[in-house]
Amino acid sequence: MRTFLTVLAGLAVIYFGTTGRSPEEGGGVTGGLVVLALLAALLVWHLTKPGNTPTK
Repeated sequence: MRTFLTVLAGLAVIYFGTTGRSPEEGGGVTGGLVVLALLAALLVWHLTKPGNTPTK
């Protein structure tokens, strides 16, 4: 589940980053957009980390 959410966050950033551009700006994925997608994925990976509480 954690991996799915991480990949979904990265793809969402890429999707919304490419759909809001005009045709004059050119299509495709820029380097900055890839960096933002990686940062979003790392943030989701960190936030969904299981706690350190031991089970009894």
